[in-house]
Amino acid sequence: MNEDDRASVALSAAIAGAELAFDRFRTGIHVETKTNKTDVVTAADRDAQRRVIETITEHYPDHAVVGEEADARKTVPDTGPSWIVDPIDGTNNYVHNARIWATSVATVDDGEPIAAANVLPAIGDTYTADETGAYRNGDPITVSTESDPEACSVCPTMWWDFDDREAYANAGRAIVTRFGDLKRYGSAQASLSMVADGSLDGVITNLDAHPWDTVAGVYLIRQAGGRVTDLNGDRWRHDSIGLVASNGEVHDDVLAAARAIDPDSLK
Repeated sequence: MNEDDRASVALSAAIAGAELAFDRFRTGIHVETKTNKTDVVTAADRDAQRRVIETITEHYPDHAVVGEEADARKTVPDTGPSWIVDPIDGTNNYVHNARIWATSVATVDDGEPIAAANVLPAIGDTYTADETGAYRNGDPITVSTESDPEACSVCPTMWWDFDDREAYANAGRAIVTRFGDLKRYGSAQASLSMVADGSLDGVITNLDAHPWDTVAGVYLIRQAGGRVTDLNGDRWRHDSIGLVASNGEVHDDVLAAARAIDPDSLK
């Protein structure tokens, strides 16, 4: 199957997982915790991931699959084709009945994405990217063209643990002192998708982000004309430390904000 086929499977798999998760949304589903009180998981996460993987392996049984939940692989292979799955990105929103969460699927070759789909069923938006560009609900999208930082909205993403709240505060301070507004949505893939369609102008974190939280959205942004780097300003990869995404016009300002979160950690 060619690249177009893999893009189609990515979308089909994301829709399949999103439909399962949406069927259980706001039904009082039982919630478990993983590493801390806000790192939550539900049976919907596990079952949606299983549905996504079933859809992928029906077409590509020999491809590696990286996924957030259960016993799925946790690292992206350096070589060959693979898939990256987050069944519910924004589970904390999901369990609090907030509508911003996504089922995310990306497919990569040698670690580089070639297609992606982020499905946000509770708000009715489906984002896709392939070699031809980036799309929302089938319509082409592009990043914003805003070049004035004081007119921009930027989002701090990922979650800083309770023993790292100074960094969380620094992220907020770095944004509000440089940009017109701070937004926070509680789903990295949703936030990255919003940069791709121009709803946000930038996203920052200094953390080591998981590939299932990032790869699909990063590909969407790049295919929509934006820029994504690490904290050093180098091209972002799935194994980079930190993530700085922007429309490209204000990238230096967004990068400066990201670097201000924990300046002592920089090379």
